[in-house]
Amino acid sequence: MTLAARPARFADGPLPILAAALLWGTTGTVGSLAPGGAPATSIGAAGLVLGGLLLFLADRTAWSLPRVCGAGERWLLGCGAVAVVGYPLTFYPAVTRAGVAVATVIALGSAPVFTGLLGWLARQGRPGGRWAGATALAVLGCGVLVLGPELADSGRAVDLLGVLLAALSGLSYAVYSLIAGRLIAAGRPSAGVMGAMFGGAAVLVLPVLALGPVGWLLSPRGAGVVLHLGVVTTFLAYRLFGHGLRHASAQTATTLTLAEPAVAAVLGVAALDERLPAVSWCGLAVLAAGLAFLTLPGRRRAGQA
Repeated sequence: MTLAARPARFADGPLPILAAALLWGTTGTVGSLAPGGAPATSIGAAGLVLGGLLLFLADRTAWSLPRVCGAGERWLLGCGAVAVVGYPLTFYPAVTRAGVAVATVIALGSAPVFTGLLGWLARQGRPGGRWAGATALAVLGCGVLVLGPELADSGRAVDLLGVLLAALSGLSYAVYSLIAGRLIAAGRPSAGVMGAMFGGAAVLVLPVLALGPVGWLLSPRGAGVVLHLGVVTTFLAYRLFGHGLRHASAQTATTLTLAEPAVAAVLGVAALDERLPAVSWCGLAVLAAGLAFLTLPGRRRAGQA
């Protein structure tokens, strides 16, 4: 029986993935607290360096995995590390050009679609009707939730480069999620796979951090932001995400992480005194319905996500 064919218990697959999405949902709020002179790419790079090194150092299997696996799996680990680097290097510039709302919707909304298509092309399982329906509902709800406050500003021009960068970040997320899911399904330990990929990504992204301004890292506020991004939203979140991938397909996982903007929106209301229009609350309800439909027990056939 394949990974996609096994029905995952809620506590094994969906719950840790949703917990990871909850932690990721704090990224925007915490990132907004960074010192004014900190570039968005440097913030993302700093969090990735710290979190990636923690993921690599915290598990012995991450140290040995590149040595004990075959050439094909080493190639996959390398591609996964490059894809991990690609996410912050495209998403944060997309936010700068297109805005938080548009970039978030395109990046997170496109990721499950890319994951389903790429997984199908890579013969990792054909997405089923249940996944397609739940994903459509979740993407629709995500879009309405995040773009609700923007709908009144219909005269704002769309930045095409920002849209393209956001889509590339969704593609990067889909690629490394699929690679991690494939290696984990092949029997490799989830913590080792995540540690090896993110450890490699931490090394690859170091020049981005080194070439930018680093003075903000020495301030208490800057250090606190990086500590949260590295420990909470990278180390803890991806340990949970990797565990969830052992019990759920990458297609299902990327759809469940659409809970991230819902967490971010509710956190903004609770912690930053932001206000959501009624249409955004409706979008939140639709998003919740899509995720609930995906996680409810149901019969699955082999080959379906």
